[in-house]
Amino acid sequence: MYLYSEPQFTEKAQHYVDVLFLRGVAVQLEMIEKLNARFLRLNPELALCVDGDGLSLCANGMKMQPDWQAEIPRLKRASLKSEMIARACHISEKPTLIDATAGLGHDTLLMAHLGAEVTLIERHPILFSLLEDSKNKALQDPFLAKVVERIHLVFSDSARYLQQQIDVKNTVDVVYLDPMFPQRDQNQQAVKKQAQVKKQMQLLHMLLPEDGEMDLGDYLLVLAQQIAKRVVVKRPRHAVFLNDQVTDHQWQGDACRFDAYFNSKLIEPIVE
Repeated sequence: MYLYSEPQFTEKAQHYVDVLFLRGVAVQLEMIEKLNARFLRLNPELALCVDGDGLSLCANGMKMQPDWQAEIPRLKRASLKSEMIARACHISEKPTLIDATAGLGHDTLLMAHLGAEVTLIERHPILFSLLEDSKNKALQDPFLAKVVERIHLVFSDSARYLQQQIDVKNTVDVVYLDPMFPQRDQNQQAVKKQAQVKKQMQLLHMLLPEDGEMDLGDYLLVLAQQIAKRVVVKRPRHAVFLNDQVTDHQWQGDACRFDAYFNSKLIEPIVE
């Protein structure tokens, strides 16, 4: 994979080359005169690029990074009452929460803003590096700095991380799951998205091959239920239950829903 950069960002680009190498990804640094829309159109292959905005993923004339600054207007509008995810994850109690399916980190950012202490797990070295870069930039933002201090990035396979928590008998208040690829429709057949995916998600799907990801959420649910007081799963509104497991409670929106699974063995009884 190539990493493109302009000469004035050579030092920054070399830093990312070194970091990715330590995480098992070999990239070839290619210095170019101008990293612009025309260059991206003429070089459609999946690659990385470094410019004044930091590290980005690029392909097919598009450039993507987890843009946490762009989420600020949403965060400013958000409240514990207005956000369905806040009710589902019981954010009013300031929970310890594991987000085992990181994606671009937007849900994590919202939950941290509303008060959760979030551990964000990502196994793909490139996506983890993109998230890490976004967090570092957010730490320089006056509004986001206090929010991202409550986000702890962990470079690990989610299943392995959850199993480690089981082995050491660690528990958390919430495990949040948002599997990237819907498993099956109501007829148990593979789902094909009909609407065009957003640009960010198009590139993310190119980076993360669908093979092997389809059933990831099933196994994560089984593991998460062993360490969490509640597991919350974000699903398309009409999708089947994760792991075909009927939910204990459900919050429904127009496009998606949140399925909650409670662990009575870990929930402390209320003493009057």
